[in-house]
Amino acid sequence: MYALFEDAGKFQTGRILSEAENSAQIELESGKRLKAKTANILLKFEKPSPSVLMAEATALSAAIELDLAWEFAPEEEFSFQELAQEYFSTNATLAQQTATLIALFHAPHYFRRSGKGKFKKASADVLQQALAAIEKKKHIQQQIEAWAKTLGEGSCPEPIAAQLYKILFKPDKNAPEYKAVVQAARETQTAPLALLQKAGAITSAYEFHWQRFLFDNFPKGISFPTLAAPLMSEALPKATVQAYSIDDSQTTEIDDALSVQGLGTGEVVVGIHIAAPALALSPGHAIDQIARQRLSTVYMPGHKITMLPDHVVQSYTLQEGRDCPAVSLYLRVHESSLEVLGSETRLENVFIAANLRHDQLDDVVTEAWLDTPEPFPGMGSASPPMPHSQLAFLYRLAQQRKAQRELVRGKPETFNRPDYNFRIGTPKGQAPNGDEIVEISQRHRGAPLDLIVAEAMILANSTWGQWLADLSVPAIYRSQASLLPGIKVRMGTKALPHAGIGVPCYAWSTSPLRRYTDLVNQWQIIACIKHGTTAALVAPFKAKDVDLFSIISAFEAAYSSYNAYQSSMERFWTLQYLQQNAIGEVTATVFKSFEGEPPIARVDNLPLVLPVIGSGNLARGTRVLLRISAVDTISLEVHGLFVEVLEEMVNATNDNTAQAHQEDDDESPAGPLTIAVDIEEAPSPEAG
Repeated sequence: MYALFEDAGKFQTGRILSEAENSAQIELESGKRLKAKTANILLKFEKPSPSVLMAEATALSAAIELDLAWEFAPEEEFSFQELAQEYFSTNATLAQQTATLIALFHAPHYFRRSGKGKFKKASADVLQQALAAIEKKKHIQQQIEAWAKTLGEGSCPEPIAAQLYKILFKPDKNAPEYKAVVQAARETQTAPLALLQKAGAITSAYEFHWQRFLFDNFPKGISFPTLAAPLMSEALPKATVQAYSIDDSQTTEIDDALSVQGLGTGEVVVGIHIAAPALALSPGHAIDQIARQRLSTVYMPGHKITMLPDHVVQSYTLQEGRDCPAVSLYLRVHESSLEVLGSETRLENVFIAANLRHDQLDDVVTEAWLDTPEPFPGMGSASPPMPHSQLAFLYRLAQQRKAQRELVRGKPETFNRPDYNFRIGTPKGQAPNGDEIVEISQRHRGAPLDLIVAEAMILANSTWGQWLADLSVPAIYRSQASLLPGIKVRMGTKALPHAGIGVPCYAWSTSPLRRYTDLVNQWQIIACIKHGTTAALVAPFKAKDVDLFSIISAFEAAYSSYNAYQSSMERFWTLQYLQQNAIGEVTATVFKSFEGEPPIARVDNLPLVLPVIGSGNLARGTRVLLRISAVDTISLEVHGLFVEVLEEMVNATNDNTAQAHQEDDDESPAGPLTIAVDIEEAPSPEAG
């Protein structure tokens, strides 16, 4: 005796070996034995054999006209045998009954299941809707196949081109456009990205990278809503100093400026003046909500996305020729020993005498110029607006502060690689499209003006960080337990040492126009200025504030993503530079070498790292000549084909341990290893 039964949503047939009250032991033709519930056994038969029956029934079921079967079916619940008798004849054969069962089972839009072997036909309205949906699905599938064929032939259908970046970066996997790309990739055995490139869908590598970044970080776009810049709610006293900022020519978010008083008196007062948007903005304000979503200005060669709307930035930036609200840190410094004797923090309006510019003055304000009692004769208009004596004193102080930090660190900060400036030929205010001419120039790490600003910001951030801790006011700190390999910089709310910089604590506070952590800390600092020892009771953020931890977590994620995009776009423009200047060969220095893998080299005079192909093992520090190959501005890949060894370095110079940490976290006061200084500066993350 054979049986046809349902098992896990499938029909099975086999020989009945034994039967009990509620179940039967059945052996399939494959030899496998199953235990089937009696209620799941739909048919019992002696002949034909199960395989013959199922083959005949399957073929017969395909010929059943479902519309006709639906017409014949009774309105009430019915069994498949009953419908077989209505459709075929009252003496429906075993094959016809089985065929009816298969047809009913595979036509849920006509007949819904009502029990084991039982069905109920759908209403006319439901059936029409189901048939329309099936027809639509069929049409969509035909469209998918047509699009896939077109893609495979090397052309991109317009609907797919319109959805290109969504398909690539944030796809709806049920969308027909996405399915067409997947199907074409499978049929042509080509990766989707390569397929779309061949089909001409991706016409701009720059736009590809830009849209990917926007999809990940700014899905609603980068435009700001129309919001007025809030006005200061309090009158501030006017400072008695004239301050000078030091930035690049196209900088708009001027956060910091410096002043010097008392030269020649034995005690000099150095002022570090920070733009004070926190005096006007308050936590929860509409503009604050925007800043909290963005968390930082995004820098890239030729363009930037600011954290705050431009009109808000212009309201609080330290623009020359006007009084600007500022949080000022005044340090009393012994003029000869350069010992810091004390400090005071004030809220005030500071007159910004001039905005000094790195690119205009770095070649003027050199060590030799600063060491000369008076400026070189004949400097004329090239001389900086800030008095020579003030710059010279600030440079002496910066050198001394750096030396003190290096004692704490236990090793000097050595910078044997330059920074790189990217300048993109884009009209001011416009974003590049990727076809512009790119210029890449070097900027010496630790140049006098760099060092003056970096050390001043480190001093401010560490001084304010300690002050906040002394008053038990929570803040956002950066710390590093040691310089041992693998010890990363952490963000938290405790004032812990920062071994990479060599200070007892470090709270980012000097860039509130472009970094949200600094804005948060500025609110806390203002509370300390106004309330002193009771500041912890009235500060916007309290100890163990969940909101503070949420800001830290969000900031770290956003900052990491922004830095990764900046690095990728620097690499993109470097590859563009190679192609625009037809550079076929470069010299490079191996800095990583692994057994069985191509060595990794850093190109001389360009911010480019690439694998060395065809060289075999090379010692770290070996200088080589490479032929540029396989430049791909989409994948950002480039290979250096080995030509010859230029200089072998058996005892390769090891980069300072600190530099390894700088590469990981950009903790250097002089800034990251590769800086995009184009239309806008990209300042050092730690130096403020």
